[in-house]
Amino acid sequence: MPQVIVIAGPTASGKTALGVELALKFNGEVISADSMQLYKYMDIGTAKPDASEMKGVVHHMMDVVSPFEDYSVSRYVEDASKCADDIISRGKVPIIVGGTGLYIESLLSGRDFADNSSDGIRDELYRQYDSLGGEKMLDILRQFDPESADKLSANDKKRIVRAIEVYKATGITKTQHDLQSREIPPRYTSSRILLSFKNRADLYERINRRVDIMMEKGLYAEVKKLIEMGLKPGCTAVQAIG
Repeated sequence: MPQVIVIAGPTASGKTALGVELALKFNGEVISADSMQLYKYMDIGTAKPDASEMKGVVHHMMDVVSPFEDYSVSRYVEDASKCADDIISRGKVPIIVGGTGLYIESLLSGRDFADNSSDGIRDELYRQYDSLGGEKMLDILRQFDPESADKLSANDKKRIVRAIEVYKATGITKTQHDLQSREIPPRYTSSRILLSFKNRADLYERINRRVDIMMEKGLYAEVKKLIEMGLKPGCTAVQAIG
């Protein structure tokens, strides 16, 4: 079973630096598991490491897509697993670094996301949600997948649409799909390091300092440029904390 190293933890906890040091020590390459470092033109606000911080270590899964695209966890698993498999095939160690837990767990688990639906189905369901509202869409979902419906809020547009979409595309409910997925053996075994702080105030101080550094580096200009490029509030990239 392939072995990978995982480094996770809150923002500003030192994941990037540790990932680089472990890559140097164990002949590894870094795979980012940050859902926002995927986007191009968002370097400062997503705290992407620069060349000096990388210290010559190859980093994957950064600057992968335009900030105008919506990038799903299923796409991440497909792309990141190719990176990991390639790294392993070359006799090196994949070091997965990031704070997006869903991406990390999904990559390690080997789950199938039933991502064979068409954008046409999804777009139609989004229009239906906007027309009928969340409560009505939950009622529709409840007719064939009450377990999923009971777990969701009427305001959770994305997950409601996804649950209905899975059923329309595959003929099985998302509840059934998730149960089947849990029976699949994991894609990788892993050694995991979770960073934290005994004193949370120390972490908050590091975050405050990081914000100051981001502003000094030109965060305002970076955001202004993205807005001028046409980035809209509805884009997933706008959810980046920075």
